[in-house]
Amino acid sequence: MTILDPIGDLLTRIRNAQRVGKKDLTAPVSKARVNVLNVLEVEGYIRGHSVVKGEDGRDLLKIELKYVEGQPVIKTIQRVSTPGRRYYSGISDLKLVKNGLGINILSTSHGVMSDVQARKKAIGGEVICTVF
Repeated sequence: MTILDPIGDLLTRIRNAQRVGKKDLTAPVSKARVNVLNVLEVEGYIRGHSVVKGEDGRDLLKIELKYVEGQPVIKTIQRVSTPGRRYYSGISDLKLVKNGLGINILSTSHGVMSDVQARKKAIGGEVICTVF
């Protein structure tokens, strides 16, 4: 099966797994997914991720979700840019998520990073998703 939007698929898998209270989930490996997961891990929204072999021999990402007192750390995770509609933002135009309680994940010329890191480096880019 071909996945046209791998990041959107990853975000949906995370959202669905947290709704039913799963501790971990698997997803196909791609560089874009790994980059987004690295940011989520650094910012403390997931416990971690690793590459494991699936039953059919393919590499899969194993993602460990994070809960606090039985509630998921990620309340909302939304895709902003899609394959059909890209959304770019300069650093001065980038809005805070929930008054700074959440993050935007951006794809910049210096790699995928959170809006906090992008503000420090004073660079904008494509807004991939918002997390709160």
